Amino acid sequence: MSRRLPVPAAPGPLENYACCFDELFNKSNQRDAFRRYLEGLLLPTERNKTLTGLANTEPLVGATHKDAQKLQWFLSESSWDPTMVNQRRLALLKEREHTQPNPEGALVIDETGDRKWGKHTAHVGRQYLGNIGKIDNGVVSVHTLWASEERYYPIEVEPYTPSHWFALGKNDPAFRTKPRIALELINHAKEQNIPFRAVVADSFYGENHPFWEVLLQDGVPYVLSLNPSHVWWHQIGTIGSAEEVAMASPWHEENPGAWLKLTRRFRDGHEETWWALEGVAGPFGPERSQRLIVVTTNP
Repeated sequence: MSRRLPVPAAPGPLENYACCFDELFNKSNQRDAFRRYLEGLLLPTERNKTLTGLANTEPLVGATHKDAQKLQWFLSESSWDPTMVNQRRLALLKEREHTQPNPEGALVIDETGDRKWGKHTAHVGRQYLGNIGKIDNGVVSVHTLWASEERYYPIEVEPYTPSHWFALGKNDPAFRTKPRIALELINHAKEQNIPFRAVVADSFYGENHPFWEVLLQDGVPYVLSLNPSHVWWHQIGTIGSAEEVAMASPWHEENPGAWLKLTRRFRDGHEETWWALEGVAGPFGPERSQRLIVVTTNP
């Protein structure tokens, strides 16, 4: 095996971290670009997700700067395996007691949407972008995160490809819905022995019956948001929606009834008072396989 050529070191302890990945890059310019990429991610700037931001050059015109071009080549043209890099990152997290995942954490399913102009960027399409709160042209990725009260970090990410990219649209065997991608990512986390207490996701996944039915069948605990309008089969005259569960339990400041007072503490340090109610209706109840918890600031 030929000796690895030295490359300019990253600052301080970042170099020790970068060295853990050296064997995954065959060329010295790859190892160098990887260090510059890590440096760019840690820059105190709001635009470090852009190529010019990562390279610390001017927006737009700085895209032709040699540092930006090197990163462009590294991220889009260079032959290295991102899966292997991610697996090494996770292995390093598992090795250290203060970063390793534990069974008390949650596996969070989330999405990231980035606006993109044009029609030729891979995975691009008109779709709902959560970061701007509306439908626009962009790329959406589904990802898993491990989170506890002390820390959180990403586990894996997979881009969602809209149906118009496939010859048969949604009927194409290669097409995958976001819930299907999420289920695959959950299985990957289990295969990598990432411990977690439950899968957590928003109402897009909570309202997708095939998604939570697979989790239920596989015995995977979950906490999924539901819309207030969420309904289930019920006889006339009985409670049949999440909203009706809340309405059937009156609350007064002097007498909150079955509502329990909660104090939510946020990462920025501020606190809010919320109220929680366990619903017993339809398929939900403390002694059943599914439980319904209504949480609100205004019961």
